[in-house]
Amino acid sequence: MDAMLGLPVLVGLIAAALLFDFLNGLHDAANSIATIVSTRVLRPQYAVLWAAFFNFVAFLVFGLHVANTIGTGIIEPNVIDAQVIFAALVGAMVWNLVTWGLGIPSSSSHALIGGLLGGGIAKAGFAAAVWSGLSKTLIAIVLSPLVGFLLALVLVGIVSWLSVRSTPFAVDRAFRTLQFFSASLYSLGHGGNDAQKTMGIIAVLLYSQGYLGDHFVIPFWVVLACQAAMALGTLMGGWRIVRTMGLRITKLTPMQGFCAETGGAATLFMATFLGVPVSTTHTITGAIVGVGAARRLSAVRWNVASSIVYAWVITIPASALVAALAYWVVSFVK
Repeated sequence: MDAMLGLPVLVGLIAAALLFDFLNGLHDAANSIATIVSTRVLRPQYAVLWAAFFNFVAFLVFGLHVANTIGTGIIEPNVIDAQVIFAALVGAMVWNLVTWGLGIPSSSSHALIGGLLGGGIAKAGFAAAVWSGLSKTLIAIVLSPLVGFLLALVLVGIVSWLSVRSTPFAVDRAFRTLQFFSASLYSLGHGGNDAQKTMGIIAVLLYSQGYLGDHFVIPFWVVLACQAAMALGTLMGGWRIVRTMGLRITKLTPMQGFCAETGGAATLFMATFLGVPVSTTHTITGAIVGVGAARRLSAVRWNVASSIVYAWVITIPASALVAALAYWVVSFVK
């Protein structure tokens, strides 16, 4: 086991992890509220309150499978120490702030996974990676937006068929109400998958310092702290990215917003119950593109969607590089 940290350093690292969780909520607020804001069902200030509440209560619905995957399934737990955790958080937060400033909906999940990889590999080489868990996560990273896309596409088809005898006004009114339900489900899925990633980081830090005994577990206070930090970040909003997600990819009606949120939520529920950390950003992006493509392919602004894909591809290597540099700088200073 690595040398024990002083209490101020340990508390500082936990605070840094909660700061990442706050930034995750800030950065990913758009995932939860973009569709319900862009369809004008809720004003932004009310939408963030709605999303923040369901972000917080997500731990009551889901287990902690994703937290366990992050804690033990990306990097070997015996490799992880304070420097690796610090490097991982720096890599993830720097990349989140850069993409947030540019208004690009990149993935906080990818950034954290990249940060863990960068810090762990900088310390112990490629043998530090848990390839079985990592391969499952990387496959899910590719599949989640595709599943969101397909589910949203199918839902639009089903709903359009069921609504064929209804007037446009009646359909619009019905789905303005239903969007409250679908937005709740998506916020629940977002809080369930994303907050657990920081839980895993804090728990593996405590485990590496001997505070959890011989078995890796997630303390309940860690669960509450992470859900609260994410909900608070969501309350602060992420308006630059809301504009990209809700307005620039494609125009949405309440019916399409409902289909996008429901398709995205179903994808997140499946991933979270399976313990797979996925990108909530790219899941909802895939679903929004799906509902736009269901109308006609030209309804999707493919140049915006392609820029999101570029961010999707480079996030893990970019955050891993920043994390590796942070690890080497700390090692040099030390």
